[in-house]
Amino acid sequence: MFSFARFRPTEHVIHYKNGVVKREGRGLSFFYWKPTSSIVAVPVSSSDLPFIFNEVTLDFQTVTIQGQITYRISEPRRIAELLDLTVGSNGEYLKKDYEKIGQRLINEARAATSTFVAHLSLKEALRSADSIAKNVADGLTSSSSVQALGIQPLSVAVVAVSATPEMARALEAQAREGLQQEADLAVYARRDNAVTEERKIKESELNTEIAVEDKKRQIREAQMQVEIAVEEKKRQIREMQMQADISVEQQRRTLVDVKAENERKDADTKAYALEMMFKSISSVDWKTLLALSGGAADSKVVIAHAFRELAENAQKIGTLNISPDLLDTLLKTTST
Repeated sequence: MFSFARFRPTEHVIHYKNGVVKREGRGLSFFYWKPTSSIVAVPVSSSDLPFIFNEVTLDFQTVTIQGQITYRISEPRRIAELLDLTVGSNGEYLKKDYEKIGQRLINEARAATSTFVAHLSLKEALRSADSIAKNVADGLTSSSSVQALGIQPLSVAVVAVSATPEMARALEAQAREGLQQEADLAVYARRDNAVTEERKIKESELNTEIAVEDKKRQIREAQMQVEIAVEEKKRQIREMQMQADISVEQQRRTLVDVKAENERKDADTKAYALEMMFKSISSVDWKTLLALSGGAADSKVVIAHAFRELAENAQKIGTLNISPDLLDTLLKTTST
């Protein structure tokens, strides 16, 4: 009885006839004699195998680990020798040996996970999803049973590591309390920082005031020095003026003394000349002096000498009448 078989490109097909491999390859289509033939189909495409484990941590807490294993069969001939993957005419497996592949991978993954998680505390396990995935991948790659089946693990992903609901609530409460404490510490730190900054500002203001006062003091000292220098200069100027005034007064006194001495000498000279002149003419009669003057003497002098003559000869004159009109005439005449 002939039959026709057709397989997908993702299936590696081995056609046995009387226990001998007649044809082998991927995605084959062929006619075969059914009574003496058996066909093995090995899927070589990548497959995803989800898993979920409940493991106990170092502190005796249960965690649930959920993930997925991606693998492919890299050596179809080897797995075909260890498992019965024979398919019927309808393309379905005659036995359920194909399911053993996933179970063996799950067992190896669980063994690696259990060993790794047993050395972690609950909090460490909850934060170690990547480390668990790497440990499972290393365990599958190094597993002798997986290598014997010709299976190549492609990747391992741990999507969730969770604690029991009661422990999750306790951890949430603890974390919430820790966050609240951190928030309080942040508030305290902010207040402390504000106080510190306020102190720095006050210190800066105080230092500024001190610097301003010191600068004012320096300015005052400089002004005092300038005022002292000005007063000293004024004192020196006053002293110089006083010295100049004293020198001028001394020169003026010297000048006055010299002038007085000169005037005294001049007066002495004039007095001496008059004295000599009077001595020389004291014995000469006034009439003679008048005659010597050639009549050029003043009329007042003449009248005076006339009255003098009258006075000298008064004993000889009996009566002398000089009327006011005569005096007035004489005065007018003399004045003219």
